[in-house]
Amino acid sequence: MTLYDIPLRTLTGEPTSLAAYANQTILLVNVASKCGLTPQYEGLERLQKQYADRGFTVLGVPCNQFAGQEPGSADEIQTFCSTTYGVTFPLLEKVDVNGEGRHPLFAELTKTADADGEAGDVQWNFEKFLISPQGEVTRFRPRTEPDAPEVTAAIEAHLAS
Repeated sequence: MTLYDIPLRTLTGEPTSLAAYANQTILLVNVASKCGLTPQYEGLERLQKQYADRGFTVLGVPCNQFAGQEPGSADEIQTFCSTTYGVTFPLLEKVDVNGEGRHPLFAELTKTADADGEAGDVQWNFEKFLISPQGEVTRFRPRTEPDAPEVTAAIEAHLAS
């Protein structure tokens, strides 16, 4: 099974998978509405607007495992993201990214080491996983801003020209 085969659900509960984004570059981010890093939604939306026409998408995955910072329902999350940050990129259902109930997608993604060579659990909200069209994963920790030079360089390395 590849990352593209793992069953997922949209925020509204519709079945999907990363196969829906095959041949695209994906920045998958565990997100939360009540976190000190929540303003990163602005940078994520800028990336979405800047690169969408070149085969790129941000995918937000809400998670409530870090200090209960994403307590909302699917409707509350969608409303918050669209009205507060103008989010247009897709959001998936709220899942666990760590622990026994870790979603299978994150079980695979967390095998990837970051720039310091460290793999393992997601550290906090807004951890980022860049997935190339070939399924290669690059990991950026939560405090790395979405438009940091290392993130945009990695995105651009995988985009169609």
